[in-house]
Amino acid sequence: MDKILVIGSTNTDLVATVKCFPKAGETITGKSFLQTMGGKGANQALAAHKSGGDVKFITCLGRDANGQNALSYYNDQGVDVSLSLIVDDAPTGTAIILVDENGENCIVITPGANKMLTSDYLFKVEKAIIESDIVVLQMEIPYDTVNTVCELAHKHNKRVMLNVAPACHCSENLMKKIDILLVNETEAETISGEKIEISGKEAVIDKLLAMGVKSVVLTLGEKGCLLKNKEQVLYIPAFKAEALDTTSAGDTFCGALAAQLSKGHDWKDALTFATAASAICVTRMGAQPSIPSEKEVIEFLSNYHH
Repeated sequence: MDKILVIGSTNTDLVATVKCFPKAGETITGKSFLQTMGGKGANQALAAHKSGGDVKFITCLGRDANGQNALSYYNDQGVDVSLSLIVDDAPTGTAIILVDENGENCIVITPGANKMLTSDYLFKVEKAIIESDIVVLQMEIPYDTVNTVCELAHKHNKRVMLNVAPACHCSENLMKKIDILLVNETEAETISGEKIEISGKEAVIDKLLAMGVKSVVLTLGEKGCLLKNKEQVLYIPAFKAEALDTTSAGDTFCGALAAQLSKGHDWKDALTFATAASAICVTRMGAQPSIPSEKEVIEFLSNYHH
C-alpha cells in the first residue's frame, strides 16, 4: 500500500442548524448546535485514514485548548500528526458553520495557526515527503506553502493530489506539478477562466489539462463526478442520498479517493468508492463525525447494487 501524506488545515468547527440563513442585521434562533473537529486538511486526512489508507498528517495548531483537543483527537483516531507545528502566537483555526434545513451550508473561517504553516517549516520536514507516495493538499494554508510542497514532491517523483478549495487562481508552473487536480465546477472555472455553462464541462477540463495537470476529477455534487486524462474519460453518477449536512462531502470524497488509489484500485473503482463515501457523509451532521469507515462504504455499495 502506498503511503499518503496530507498537508493542510485544522479547524474547530462550531455548527448551528437553522431553518434558513439569517439576513443582514437579523437575529434568528438555531435548531441545534454541535462542536466538532474540521478543516479541509484534517477532514481529508481522517477520510483517507478511515477509508483504509496509511496516512500521515502535517498541520499547524495553536498552543490553546482547541489545539490540544485536536492533537488528542487525532491520536485517538490513529492519525499520525507527530510532525505537526505548534505555535504560540496564533490560535487554532476555527470555522463557524450554519446548515439550513436543505442541508446547504455557509461558512466563516478564521485561519489562525493555519496561516503559520510556512514553506520554511515544510523544508524542515522534507523527509516526510520523501517517505510518502501520494501527497494531498488543499488551499486553506498559504499558497506559497502549497507551491513549495508541490515542488518538493515533484522533485522526489511523488504523486500530488491538489484540491483547489477554497477556489483560487493557480499558476501554470504549479499546475504542471499536479498529478490529480480535484475541483468542483466553481473551482474549475476560477482556474481555467472558462464558464462551464458556455464552454461545457469537457472543454473546461481540457483547458486544465492543457495547463499541465495529468488528470482532472471534476465533482458535480448530486450529479456525480467526471474524470478526464490522456487515457480515458469516465463519468460516475452520484448515489441518491437525503442530504442533512453537506459540509465535508468534498473532503470525504478527496480523502477516500486518495486511499483507494493508494491501495492500487483503478479509477472506476476508486471514484465509485469515493462517491459512495460522500453520499453517506451528507446524511450525517458535522464535518468529521460524518465521515464513514471503509467497512461502511463497502456495505453501502453492496446493499445499493443489490
